[in-house]
Amino acid sequence: MKQFLFAAAGLLAFANVNAQSNTVTLNVKLKPVQTLIVTAAQNNVDLIYQTEADYTNGVSSKKDNQLTIYSTGSYEVSVKSEIPTMTSGNKTMDVSGIQVVPTSGTTGPLNATYTPQMLSGNVQTLVTSTTGAVNKQISIEYKGADGNKYIDNYIAGQDPTTYTTTLTYSIVSK
Repeated sequence: MKQFLFAAAGLLAFANVNAQSNTVTLNVKLKPVQTLIVTAAQNNVDLIYQTEADYTNGVSSKKDNQLTIYSTGSYEVSVKSEIPTMTSGNKTMDVSGIQVVPTSGTTGPLNATYTPQMLSGNVQTLVTSTTGAVNKQISIEYKGADGNKYIDNYIAGQDPTTYTTTLTYSIVSK
């Protein structure tokens, strides 16, 4: 019986001597993902001046939950007008007379800073956030100029005289 125990101990020692261990490095690689969606039913905004009060006080149009964002980590949402000056006939109108005002939507992002901006042909930052967002909504209000700024932009015989630009919203990681 003693010989059996010595033999078993010897085999066990031999097995431990031949045991090996290996390591594996596991990497979790997170890449930035930003998605910005403009609500399809709200991709056309009209600022209509039709009364004396409209020209004097300005007009606005608010689009609730117009933008929906998804972002891994901190981000910045911006807007840019395709052109700095709109034209109708032989008249021009600067886009800088129109203000874009972002606010939290129904499920607005937490830890976000909302900054109203005058439109421009340059990128203007509207929203910044220090945390990520999953399907968070942003409402946008468009405010046309007051103080009779557009009093001389109507062209006789046109009803209405229309000035148009395309706005591009963008999202980037920060």
